[in-house]
Amino acid sequence: MAGLRLAVSWLTVLPVRGPDRVDRGAAGRAIALAPFVGAGLGGAAAGMLWMLVWAGAGAPLAGLVVVAGLALITRGMHLDGLADTMDGLGSYGSPERARQVMKSGGAGPFGVAAIVFAVGIQAFSFAGLAQADRWSAVVLAVAVGRVAVVLACRRGLEAAPDTGFGALVAGTQRPITIALWVALALVASACTVPEHRWLGPLVVLVALGISAQLVRHSTRRFGGLSGDILGATLEISVAISAAGLSLGA
Repeated sequence: MAGLRLAVSWLTVLPVRGPDRVDRGAAGRAIALAPFVGAGLGGAAAGMLWMLVWAGAGAPLAGLVVVAGLALITRGMHLDGLADTMDGLGSYGSPERARQVMKSGGAGPFGVAAIVFAVGIQAFSFAGLAQADRWSAVVLAVAVGRVAVVLACRRGLEAAPDTGFGALVAGTQRPITIALWVALALVASACTVPEHRWLGPLVVLVALGISAQLVRHSTRRFGGLSGDILGATLEISVAISAAGLSLGA
C-alpha cells in the first residue's frame, strides 16, 4: 500500500501522502504500480469523455477537454518532460549541453511542437474513440503510457548525471514485472476493438516498441535516464495507443 500511495502522490495531484522516506526500493515499487494509477486515470478520462458527449459537446471538444483534464490532474509534468526531452534531442553539442537545455526552464520550438502534436493527436483520437463507443480503449491508452514507464525503468539502464528522480527509479524494474504488465496490456487490448481483435494487441506492441526506442536513443543522447525522458515516453505512448485504437472508428 505504501508503494501505491507513493505512485498516486507522484503521478497525480490527489491529496495522497506517500511514505516519509523514499529510497530506491520504495521508488521501484511505486513505478511497478504505476499502471494501476494509469488505469484509474483512464477510467476517469473515459467517464469524463462520456459525460461531455452525453451532455451534447462535440467529440473533438470533449477530447480536448479530457486531455486538459489529464494534464491538470497530473500537474502537467509529463507534458513538461516531453517538451524538455524534445528540446534536448534537438540541441547540438555534448550530453552535458543537452541536459543544460533541458533544465533551462523554457520551452523551445521542438518542445512546443511536440506538445501541440501530442495534445492534438490524443484529443482527436479520444474523440474518435468516443464516436465509436470504444470507452475501454480510452482506459487502455492512458494505462499503456504507464506500462511504458515501467519498461523504461528496466534493469540495465543508468540514471543521467545530476538527476534526482532518475537516480531513484532507473534500473529498478525486474523483467518479470515488465513481462506481466505487457501481457496484461495485450490481453486487455484484445477486447478494446471488438470488430478487429488483432488491432488492440498490435497497437500496444507498436506503442511500447516505439517508446523503448525513444528511451534507448534518449538515454544515449543524455547519458542516462531522467524524469523528463519518462514524461516524454508516457505522453508519446498514450498518443500512439489512442491513435492506433481509433483506427476504423
